[in-house]
Amino acid sequence: MSFRMPPEWAPHERTWMAWPGPNPTFSNDEELADARAAWASVARAVRRFEPVTMVHGPGQGESARELLGPDVELVERQLDDAWMRDIGPTFVTDGRELAAVDWTFNGWGAQDWARWEHDSEIAREVADLAGVPALSSSLVNEGGAIHVDGEGTVLLTETVQLGAGRNAGWTREQVEAEIHAKLGTTRAIWLPRGLTGDYPPYGFGTLGHVDIVAAFARPGVVVAHSQPDPAHPDHEVSKEIIGLLNAQTDARGRRLEVVEVPAPTVLEADGHWADYSYINHYLCNDGVVLCAFDDPRDETAAGIFRRLFPERTVTLVDARTIFSGGGGIHCITQQQPRV
Repeated sequence: MSFRMPPEWAPHERTWMAWPGPNPTFSNDEELADARAAWASVARAVRRFEPVTMVHGPGQGESARELLGPDVELVERQLDDAWMRDIGPTFVTDGRELAAVDWTFNGWGAQDWARWEHDSEIAREVADLAGVPALSSSLVNEGGAIHVDGEGTVLLTETVQLGAGRNAGWTREQVEAEIHAKLGTTRAIWLPRGLTGDYPPYGFGTLGHVDIVAAFARPGVVVAHSQPDPAHPDHEVSKEIIGLLNAQTDARGRRLEVVEVPAPTVLEADGHWADYSYINHYLCNDGVVLCAFDDPRDETAAGIFRRLFPERTVTLVDARTIFSGGGGIHCITQQQPRV
């Protein structure tokens, strides 16, 4: 049996995270302290449902333990940044054994603010800590750039996997072949781009990660970011993406059902167009950890996710500090499936 990536709603053995350390993303002591508090809030929320292992840089264990409490496992390794979804491995299974895909990581397309000397090695370090083999891939890719339904379908973004900063010279067919080989998928649905705030000149963007735009909630059902306000450029972006998703079928031939999740009411943050999104949530055992923004639409989003996942507890965690660093709750967590 070949390896495949289980969907996020499948049972987890644990969640992996990375502790923020001094780097260009958190450029001063105040920003770093705020980031650590935010990461700790997410870790404690996830820990209610499953074990959490936090990787931290040398000499940072004491600060991590102080904020995380005694229930989060700590391990020390060299780190550059703190986005475990992207720097960590993508776990896959053949139904009996677990393995970890080690994508090539180059700082989200070799962006000038990014550093990745150590982060490019973390996927193998985590695989070793988990006691599973690492499967190398020459494709430049990150965990936030893929989303699977567990039944053969994967969501991708043209500006990520086909972007010149990541995979110059790769054709769409070559990218799909490598993705399918590593994830066990057979059908790729390509979105043209991500949200406006995820691109230059707006901060620490990923150049279009799918996990802030669209995600499978179960086979055949996708949650998608909707920007209701015409004043925001993502109004047109989300309209195009939702229209595209509504016209797609998955690997089993089902027409996708698209559940629109309205963006928060705030239009700007940190001096640019906000890319605040409830799509960047994390499913853990019996729980949904959902981004909150102290916004009137927080409860609207929570209601949508409660209806989608009636058997899970929805926990809202303020994600504004995480978004100011370039991501959300999904971006800082990585599931290890239970075999």
